[in-house]
Amino acid sequence: MTALAAELLLRLTDRLTDPVPPPADEPWRAQSLAEGSAGIALLHIERARLGQAPWKHAHHWITQAVAGEVSAADTTGLLLGAPAVAFLLSTTPPSVEHLYADARATLHRHITQLAHRRTDAALERIHQGEPPSFAEYDVFYGLTGIGAYFLRTDPGGTALERVLGYLVALTRPLGEEHRGLPGWWVDHGPNREHSADFPGGHGNLGVAHGITGPLLLLAQALRRGATVPGQPDAIRTICDHLDTWQQQAETGPWWPEHLTRRDLAAGRPHQPGPARPSWCYGTAGIARAGQLAGIALNDTRLQAAHEDALHRALTDPAQLASVTDNGLCHGWAGIYQTAVRAAHDAHDPRLRGLSALLGPAFRAHARSAGDRNPGFLNGDAGTALALTTLTTQQTPTSGWDACLLID
Repeated sequence: MTALAAELLLRLTDRLTDPVPPPADEPWRAQSLAEGSAGIALLHIERARLGQAPWKHAHHWITQAVAGEVSAADTTGLLLGAPAVAFLLSTTPPSVEHLYADARATLHRHITQLAHRRTDAALERIHQGEPPSFAEYDVFYGLTGIGAYFLRTDPGGTALERVLGYLVALTRPLGEEHRGLPGWWVDHGPNREHSADFPGGHGNLGVAHGITGPLLLLAQALRRGATVPGQPDAIRTICDHLDTWQQQAETGPWWPEHLTRRDLAAGRPHQPGPARPSWCYGTAGIARAGQLAGIALNDTRLQAAHEDALHRALTDPAQLASVTDNGLCHGWAGIYQTAVRAAHDAHDPRLRGLSALLGPAFRAHARSAGDRNPGFLNGDAGTALALTTLTTQQTPTSGWDACLLID
């Protein structure tokens, strides 16, 4: 299996050796961790650190990522703009850090200012009692993602402290005019648009855009000694919410991707059963967040419950059959990488066998894929990074999966 995976990995990386400029009408793609040069560079950095490729390949992709003006506007986040490029540069090996030191310092200064501006705006929104949007708090473009960058680069700094304090405030209910809805209840639908299908917005339980993204950051920070007042209680609040909406099937626990006002009134979700067990919305991401919460709180019961949920979801043929792509976000690469990270921390011995069970299916699906997307989040670069984990049988040397908050 490892030889076949290594052959596939080499084929994928060969396709991504030479940088291609972004489309002229989409220059922002270069500085995109999700879709562009910044994300593809992560693959070449990991391979260089493993001694599998020369540094020049990584350097060429890094250079492409910063060829234009890097944005630190308020619409940027971990997957796009200055935070994305700065996260990328945080993964370089010590031997070449001097090449990028000035750029890292400049980016860090701008991202710190960005974090303070956006935290000020978010706390003012909370003060006004209005619901947030995904862009305020999520992993992709919100303060959770920006906090992930600071947890990696400046865990004792005021920027992370303020982001964590904001996330604690986010777990408090909205004002009385919103009938005590959870503080993370957004005023739009899952597609970020206002829709008749989601009157009054919705509550999202996923990692990418929902409350388990903040749970991951709060738990990871507490585990590593970055704390603010109220942090353990905030973690408990989110875990209690997950417990309330956990559903039971014959194959094990599962969680709905999102909740509507009608679901709250009925006391049950409209989703009829478990969806794909992905990192972004499914049981893999949610259970990893719950596992880390249990570790951070030293709550072995909480940890065990989420490890059991993860194992049962990722050994259920019906749930695995619903996984139709290979990417990190909602495909096999993200499931495999999450399982590896969860197994590394697990008390449940069954999790230590998950990677061996999932590896052949991941490799087979990646091998048979048709149309190719080169990007990190949903394409070849992310698939290749998870295949690197599979072939080396070790966790990343660069820490690239910290941007998924599963590390």
